[in-house]
Amino acid sequence: MNSPIKVDVWSDIACPFCYIGKRKFEAAAATSGVAVEVEYHSFELSPDTPEDFAGSHADYLGAKLGAGPAQVRGMEKQTTALAATVGLDFQYDKVRPTRTRKAHELLHYAKAYGRQAETKDRLLAAYFTDGVNVGRVDELADVAAELGFDRADVVRSLESGEYAAAVTADIATAREYGIQGVPFFIFENKYAVSGAQDPATFAQVLAKVSDERKPVA
Repeated sequence: MNSPIKVDVWSDIACPFCYIGKRKFEAAAATSGVAVEVEYHSFELSPDTPEDFAGSHADYLGAKLGAGPAQVRGMEKQTTALAATVGLDFQYDKVRPTRTRKAHELLHYAKAYGRQAETKDRLLAAYFTDGVNVGRVDELADVAAELGFDRADVVRSLESGEYAAAVTADIATAREYGIQGVPFFIFENKYAVSGAQDPATFAQVLAKVSDERKPVA
């Protein structure tokens, strides 16, 4: 029996298309019947974001892009509608812009316990739907505790920077690969897909990798 297809994914917690792309990839994997092993890697889209941004997501996006309120609201509405097509409920009025580095450290902590995938999903929902500040240790620890992790140990890990070097290493690898935007999927260290592509695109790559694994008659 073939081992699962390894898929390495660079993404950020505060990236709407990373969340949407995750759902599209999962749909492709589910319908293809191909076993996959996914590992998430850290990428910070906006490392200069303060932990406690004094304003709304619209304020943040407007300042970042130099866009007016009407343009920003239009972008939020468009992204919310796209998210809804894959079953996601974006609540931009609740979103609290923040630097995501500590959230990435929590993902590495979860990976050490073999629970990275569910933690990734919970953090994305925490950011885009529940209004959690994923840059604050105390709020991240609450999310981790909901998942059954030892809250005190999570606080210890995040405050000590136990996995800070792992986050830095992921970002350095992304730079070496020339990754400038996320989500970015690498299949078996061989094929790459950038962006929140349609499930059919992901399915094609999975089928190609699967076919190449089949022995030649």
